[in-house]
Amino acid sequence: MLRPTPPRPKETTTNALSEVNSVSSTSHSHLQGRIHSVETCGTVDGPGIRFVIFHQGCLLRCQYCHNPDTRDLTGGKLVTVDELIDEIEKYRAYRQASGGGITISGGEPLLQPEFVREIFRRAQALGIHTALDTSGFPDFARSQPVLDHTDLVLLDIKSFDPHTYHRVTSVSIEPTLHFANYLCIIGMPTWVRFVLVPGLTDAPDNIASVAKFVGTLSSVEKVEILPFHQMGQHKWQIMGYDYPLAETPTPTPTQVQQAINILTQHGLKTR
Repeated sequence: MLRPTPPRPKETTTNALSEVNSVSSTSHSHLQGRIHSVETCGTVDGPGIRFVIFHQGCLLRCQYCHNPDTRDLTGGKLVTVDELIDEIEKYRAYRQASGGGITISGGEPLLQPEFVREIFRRAQALGIHTALDTSGFPDFARSQPVLDHTDLVLLDIKSFDPHTYHRVTSVSIEPTLHFANYLCIIGMPTWVRFVLVPGLTDAPDNIASVAKFVGTLSSVEKVEILPFHQMGQHKWQIMGYDYPLAETPTPTPTQVQQAINILTQHGLKTR
């Protein structure tokens, strides 16, 4: 069955992005990509115990990013699909016992769509559940084929208000909304992730606008509220970046519950 294709929005491209996209070989089994690191037994990026691969490169500049060292599109280390699959298979018992799988996160994995698609294709052939953690921002046409081998999308929606979204990420919200709508069209199981940042994303109207939009997406299974934390601050300091949220507190349990209440009032399931 052919999947309908919405109009493609304009996207940002860079020379560095072109360089990353060209890193490959003629054999799919030896296809290479750039990753930052892996987590062998992750428990917060999808169902069950998961092998999480953090890809290198991101075009967003989120104020609260806890992995700013994944920004550089030419950083990280080169690995092949074969190498990753071999490593993933070592943890099969943990995944099977917990109903887990693999999750590709970042950075932004859709900056290397061919690489991600091949990892997922190989994983599904082995009966492994696949989850994609993405902002939905990169080039839509090149990202689309990844979804052919994706079982679950963890979609980061930072805000629904265009001004707030740009303030948080320094990019436009439109590609993310376009991607979210496409996931709904094809019936892709989706978990929406929303980072609650006091003084930045916690305004009740902002949360309500996210809830109203997500409520139109029938493929969304739940919304995860992710409380802001300061665990990545030291990375900004090490890399010489000016950290804009140094004085921002972690949201209180009351603030988190208030956000959850707004979502549930709009009929959404939360974590």
